[in-house]
Amino acid sequence: MSIIVNNLTKIYDSQKAIDNISFEGKQGEIIGLLGPNGAGKTTTMKILTCFMPPSSGTASICGLDIRTQELEVKKKIGYLPEHNPLYGTMYVKEYLSFVSKIHKLKLSSAQINSLIERVGLEREQRKRISSLSKGFKQRVGLAQAIIHDPEILILDEPISGLDPNQLVDIRNLISELKKDKTIIFSSHILQEVESICDKVIILDKGKIVADDNIDGLERNMKDAIEYEVEFLNAISIDKLSTIASGINVKVSNHSRNIIKITSAADIREALFDLAVANNNKLIGLKSSGSNLENIFKSVTKDKEN
Repeated sequence: MSIIVNNLTKIYDSQKAIDNISFEGKQGEIIGLLGPNGAGKTTTMKILTCFMPPSSGTASICGLDIRTQELEVKKKIGYLPEHNPLYGTMYVKEYLSFVSKIHKLKLSSAQINSLIERVGLEREQRKRISSLSKGFKQRVGLAQAIIHDPEILILDEPISGLDPNQLVDIRNLISELKKDKTIIFSSHILQEVESICDKVIILDKGKIVADDNIDGLERNMKDAIEYEVEFLNAISIDKLSTIASGINVKVSNHSRNIIKITSAADIREALFDLAVANNNKLIGLKSSGSNLENIFKSVTKDKEN
């Protein structure tokens, strides 16, 4: 395994930012690290990148201990923090040349140009970083994170501030990079996590509340399928509540007879049968399925709101 985390805990005064968490990541895997604000995502990333020590527990990066082999660990990692510190007075190409020297790399001008092209900064390379939009600054940050071809990439909100076209470009780049790397990827844009990540880890109040691929999370979820049902005529909530056990029924729109039903079972056929038995008609039915947003809300109990 490229990343092994065992019983990691970080305590600030009396507050546990992360509480006895354990997980693993292997080469060629993108791990989505999710959670409400204050759940411990950034703290976890800072510990893995040796920016801060844990209070207890262990973690290794490519077989190297984060406590005793800090310098060697940092050589293996490319890190893009959420608040990306850049030298605003430098030009893009100048900055990346500077970063390459920090890593003691002997990159030619052509190799720097290739990196710039890879992250989509060709038109911006002769601009000062301070003049760039937030999205292009993120690209500069991603370029510095991969300049030394690290085995591990840790990206804290890498798609923050990107427009839809930029999102596609960076998503494709991250997918390409995973071929020979392990990537930990944090984001509040759940659709992007769902589309790009092989595994999802959800933190809540410093604890891991879910750790699996999307299919596995869906299989283990209860009450994760939400149906929006529209009847031609009003129908009794009591009657709807009898079609399956353990369902939740609520009126969404009285004037249009729209009902929202949450159930672990597939109740589409039962809804149709109920409409027929009551001389009613089913004129609308949408199923959200066990998507990542529903899973996230369920395991964190929607504490973000």
